[in-house]
Amino acid sequence: MGKDKARVWLVAAMMGGMVAVSPAMAQQEPAADGSAHDRVEEIIVTASPIGAKRFDILQGTSSLSGESLDRALSTTLGEALDRLPGLSQSGFGAGASRPVIRGQGGDRIRILSGGIGSIDASSTSPDHAPALDLATAKRVEVVRGPATLLYGNNAVGGVINVLDGRIPIAEPKDGVDGFARIGMGSNANERSLASGIDARLDSPFVLHLDGFYRQTDDYKVPGYLESRILHEAEEAEHGHAHEEDEEAKGTVPNSDLRQKGATAGLSYIGDWGFFGVSASRLDSNYGISAGHTHEDEEGEAHEEEGPVRIDLGQTRLDLMGEVNQPFAIFETTRVRFGWADYKHTELEGGETGTRFLNKGWEGRVELVQKAMGNLSGAVGVQASGRDFQAIGDEAFVPASDTEQMGVFTLQRLDLAPFALEGGVRLERQNIQANGVGFDRDFTTVSLSAGASRQLGDGWMTGISLSRTERAPNAEELLSDGAHLATSTYERGDPTLGKETGLGVEATLKKSGGPVTGSVNLFLTDYDKYIYERITGAEEDGLPVAQFAATDARFWGVEVEAETVLVRNDQATLTLDGGMDYVRATDRDNEVPLPRIPALSARAGLGLELASVAARVEGVWTAKQKRTAEFELPTDSAMVFNASMDWHPLPERDITLLLELRNLTNEEVRLATSFLKDVLPQPGRDFRVSLRAGF
Repeated sequence: MGKDKARVWLVAAMMGGMVAVSPAMAQQEPAADGSAHDRVEEIIVTASPIGAKRFDILQGTSSLSGESLDRALSTTLGEALDRLPGLSQSGFGAGASRPVIRGQGGDRIRILSGGIGSIDASSTSPDHAPALDLATAKRVEVVRGPATLLYGNNAVGGVINVLDGRIPIAEPKDGVDGFARIGMGSNANERSLASGIDARLDSPFVLHLDGFYRQTDDYKVPGYLESRILHEAEEAEHGHAHEEDEEAKGTVPNSDLRQKGATAGLSYIGDWGFFGVSASRLDSNYGISAGHTHEDEEGEAHEEEGPVRIDLGQTRLDLMGEVNQPFAIFETTRVRFGWADYKHTELEGGETGTRFLNKGWEGRVELVQKAMGNLSGAVGVQASGRDFQAIGDEAFVPASDTEQMGVFTLQRLDLAPFALEGGVRLERQNIQANGVGFDRDFTTVSLSAGASRQLGDGWMTGISLSRTERAPNAEELLSDGAHLATSTYERGDPTLGKETGLGVEATLKKSGGPVTGSVNLFLTDYDKYIYERITGAEEDGLPVAQFAATDARFWGVEVEAETVLVRNDQATLTLDGGMDYVRATDRDNEVPLPRIPALSARAGLGLELASVAARVEGVWTAKQKRTAEFELPTDSAMVFNASMDWHPLPERDITLLLELRNLTNEEVRLATSFLKDVLPQPGRDFRVSLRAGF
């Protein structure tokens, strides 16, 4: 208890010092590249087709680019974004970890590549990695909270958009623009390479090429793989713990990975806009770190035969264009289309087990309206198709085809100092599973409305209301089988209906000057919210996880803050911090929902000199004691990180990045993870990378 109190007081003191300097709260993420204070006017394209400034957006948003993105690079998307406010990760080892936003994950978070879905099987299971990587990305944008109006009913929890630059949208300034990066990490002996280039060919064509490679060994953890809490629970129930689990410590077996990818794109760029295409290939082979048992026909428990690995591959084609030629009431037309052939095989002891196949496509057209007085807006249409199959003895969901079609509009009325905005989306979804005689249609309607007021001196306050509808997916409807990745027997419910959420979000922001900031408060009540509930029954020696609908409530708060302590010709010293909290309840049964992140707080200090930028930060996560039935608590953790960027040649774009993650080798377990009690997060990791731009 004394250790936890000391950690709380340490972070509280760091944040308290910042608040003492100024009560304003920061909207942008800290950045050691000297650009943090110039970002308040940045455009978040993911949040609005009419080019909304970040300061004007009523929802919580975050973005990573430049050196901030370089510092975040990790083996999984979830780990890379874990430090952003309101975000956590599903924590399924070094190869697979999806982001979690405000306690919601899976099929409620849309992961996009350039505005189009990742077209993979990552929402099917937490051990399936998203088919994209940040190694060659130019920018990542996050919208926290419902984004259903623009991206469909699968975006009720938020959107993560990786802007990869596969299709050039402008000519490089000097005819050629590119980068090369090499990196290493000590914890898992990580080795990585990445490079990308945009080159002007015979005008008006621009060629894009990029590629990356990453390899790691098994990663190291501070102590035992099995948590203290699970160890004590097993002793209390059985009089002893599992001896093999008790002895496992230090290194996580079968946690190594190999990843590689390459892209080629070509654009035709003119005064009227651009049109381009790209082709890409991604391959990833990674181990599933946790072992699983199952019962044979006689009821005897057996371990799986050999380590389980996932061999993942995706071939993808993309098309994107924008025409700035007015017609009728519209001034800009944007077109986006993607097609992908995704396959992954679960290898058991080197032998082929279950195979997951997913062929899909998605397209959208946005028409941006001409300004009509103070009114601006856009209308659009989006459609997608998914042909999904799971083949093998452990296929827990039947083959299915899913089709979606949606139309939407978003409008904004500026009446300075007030602004009003609203939108509506109508969507149709059909799911067919011919093998089991299943065919259902769903129609969803989502609405939003918001109002904001500029208060002067850079202050803005606002409130937004939303009514969202989400249709169940094929996994929630049709699952029926052992899912060894999560050590459960999953059962869907083919009678599930759509869920409805009524939400409100209030925001207060401050921009400009030495102090910037934001506070976001949110509350959403769900009718017939669908989630996986552990029932207490067993099937094939595994606990039954039943997809069920209940009334639920999510509420929480996010605070960000940054202030300049010192700024002169030689140096800039900044202090930043924040906290986020979410509380989620099954209101029908008055019990907590499972796998909800705990309260977290962070504080950091950044120093910027002419050629060097350094940063230290502390991130504290509280103990998660508010757990669902059959779910164990999670201990608190205090993690310290440090980084330094050095630009040795001022006239050249060369950066040496030194980074130390988890300085004190703290044991970290994620309340959001199925594997939290048998798989801790990596321990201390020293990382170095050299990046050169040209």
